[in-house]
Amino acid sequence: MTPSSDPPPPGFPGAPATMTCEQLREIIVEQIPEAECRVFDLTGTSDHFEVQVVSPAFEGKSLIDQHKMVHAAVGAHLTTTIHALQIKTRTP
Repeated sequence: MTPSSDPPPPGFPGAPATMTCEQLREIIVEQIPEAECRVFDLTGTSDHFEVQVVSPAFEGKSLIDQHKMVHAAVGAHLTTTIHALQIKTRTP
């Protein structure tokens, strides 16, 4: 039997670093002007999140462009510490 190539789950030795809801919120608020942000850990594993972002910076932008702004804010974390990200955006 060969060892599994799947990474160990969060919290186990050799597992990738995890992110807290507060850390993710701070990253988004720093990158999106005047953003109010709520973050929820959907699975309790610190890698599946829902973010709800409200910002005047979204004014006049399509929903796709708003989501692209959130993706840009989160950056490389989407390929490392964040496995899934549900995004909800709106203007104030």
